[in-house]
Amino acid sequence: MNKVSLILSRGIARVTGSALGPYQSAVIRIGFAGTWLLFLLREFPHRQELYGPNGPWGWSLAKELTADNHAFTALLWSDGQAWFECFYLLAIAAGAALLLGWRTRTASVLFMVGVLSLQNRSVFVGDGGDNVLHLMSFYLVFTRCGQVWSLDARRATRAAAARARGERVPADRVGPLLWAVLGLGLLVATFTGRFDNGWLIPALLWTAWVVLAMWWAVGRWAKSPEPRILLDVIANVLHNAGLLVIMAEACLIYATAGWYKIQGSRWQDGTAVYYPLHLDYFSPWPGLADLMSSSGTIMMIVAYGTVMVQVAFPFTLFNRRVKNVLLVLMMIEHAVIAVVLGLPFFSLAMITADAVFLPTPFLRRLGALAARARGRVVRRGERTVPGPRSPQESPQGAA
Repeated sequence: MNKVSLILSRGIARVTGSALGPYQSAVIRIGFAGTWLLFLLREFPHRQELYGPNGPWGWSLAKELTADNHAFTALLWSDGQAWFECFYLLAIAAGAALLLGWRTRTASVLFMVGVLSLQNRSVFVGDGGDNVLHLMSFYLVFTRCGQVWSLDARRATRAAAARARGERVPADRVGPLLWAVLGLGLLVATFTGRFDNGWLIPALLWTAWVVLAMWWAVGRWAKSPEPRILLDVIANVLHNAGLLVIMAEACLIYATAGWYKIQGSRWQDGTAVYYPLHLDYFSPWPGLADLMSSSGTIMMIVAYGTVMVQVAFPFTLFNRRVKNVLLVLMMIEHAVIAVVLGLPFFSLAMITADAVFLPTPFLRRLGALAARARGRVVRRGERTVPGPRSPQESPQGAA
């Protein structure tokens, strides 16, 4: 009994004392933000047809649908062209800010608002990856995904180093300014009745706004460490719970997909992969599709292998080696889907969801390699930039 109590107390201390998986949460932050940002930039010339007020799914139809399913979308606050253009640019800016880890807490909330608003505006636009991104944008709000590989982490490291040297760190002005602007926007949206389709998203937005204010106030004025410790504990619990939900969601996606495939006759006889390869919508490279589908053996292996990997993956999480092998296989599978079937954003979203299970040592080595590569690029750029010329070399000196 004492041993069980000791294990339980250690587990509680670990969950409340630190935000677990900092590298995994950073990877999914970068992956989902990058996927969304690439999608918005790629579809920028087609944004009117996809989400604009003049698209096939008209403003009145979207208004009627959201009134029935209570989905949140800020794009229906106005049917004007200027509002749509400003909001689309705001969604791009939020995705870029979350990708870089700039003001991550605020950026994650704005990222969620952008994803939900655009996707709920035209629910029939998407390829499956949008559903994953839809869910993960909500879960990311609860995670501390800017602990590493972010501008926030770099700023915190520099501030800590300055304090260690006895230097004065200037007060943060950008954070309070963002907080004031977003608070004003929330007030206007609330008192003008914009949040009339449901209470969940406005409650989450107001909670995040109040928590950010408390965090700043405690860091600025609290004389004892207890309030900050309490906020850290709450943030760690929410982060760890959010990360667990993300992992469970990924497992659920694969488990349900695999078990539903088992029930399909085309998957049972091994011909399911053949048919999408010969649909014009999923054939960006017809020659490559014909080459793959020319062998019935390859089609059967791919079909059976897909089902076995998806069904088996949730059960391999307790065996690190087998789990890592299946992770590689699933990532390769999604990379092939991106090229052969022309579904790059679906594949990027699923690869990012898989990345939450990557081992920490591998992610650290990957980060070190990226840092070294960036250092080489910076040094090479510094060598190519000519330095200042001496007075003898300059025209003024010669004169």
